[in-house]
Amino acid sequence: MVLLDGKTTTEKIKNEIKIELNSFIAKGHRKPHLAAILVGDDGASRTYVDSKERNSLALGFDSTILRLPANTSEADLLAIITDINNNPLIDGLIVQSPLPTHMDEKMITQCISPDKDVDGFHYINMGKLARGDKGFVSATPLGILMMLEAYDIPTSGKHCVVIGRSNIVGRPMSILMSNNSKYGNCTVTLCHSRTTHIEHFTRQADILIVALGKPGFVKANMVKPDAVVIDVGITRIDDSSRKSGFYLKGDVDFEEVKEVASHITPVPGGVGLMTIAALLSNTFTAYKNNIGV
Repeated sequence: MVLLDGKTTTEKIKNEIKIELNSFIAKGHRKPHLAAILVGDDGASRTYVDSKERNSLALGFDSTILRLPANTSEADLLAIITDINNNPLIDGLIVQSPLPTHMDEKMITQCISPDKDVDGFHYINMGKLARGDKGFVSATPLGILMMLEAYDIPTSGKHCVVIGRSNIVGRPMSILMSNNSKYGNCTVTLCHSRTTHIEHFTRQADILIVALGKPGFVKANMVKPDAVVIDVGITRIDDSSRKSGFYLKGDVDFEEVKEVASHITPVPGGVGLMTIAALLSNTFTAYKNNIGV
């Protein structure tokens, strides 16, 4: 069994970006700039945004985080987004979800310039993905693709089963895996919470990607021997015996499935780290587009 190590892979990707960026800086170009907007004080969102900033700065990017109170009006948020859209010195923009309930999250996401939409949520970028055109792909599916590439896992002609149909992970992942590309060309089955006899499909999967949000859902008897298993799920489980008061568990029963799989991602330390790597890669691409290289 090969452990698909997100930490090692992410560091490799970040190092490659840093080397290329240093060559641009040496030629007199500015640094890439990623902006993030956080509305309210959701703990998980705050942790995620802080991680984005820490990783951006470590790469040599400029980073701006706008922390707004939860009672910020929708009009004020849209005005800030418009200012950033019009700022040529900012390459990427993220509006961290979830937003307060008085805001229309879908509408706000669509107000981000598609050229700065490094989260890949804008309809234009999602449409480009569906057509097979170049655009920004949402960070988690892109990070998984980067993982498959880093470990040179064959995908062409394989049967890939994706569990989960969200617009953030499941749907774009299914499109990426079916694309006519080196790390695509799979026959894809998309399963979800209403799929009956789901184990019938998972046992056929050469590559199983699980993004269901149910901790420990996939057991060893649901996995084809020597399958590649990618666990996207991450759930906090209360545990008073731990200093943190919780631990993180994926959608795959890791201890069981690692005995069956040929490759498997851990939780934590797997896909979550690759999501950050993909976000930085998207931001770097937006930067290169802006400076014309």
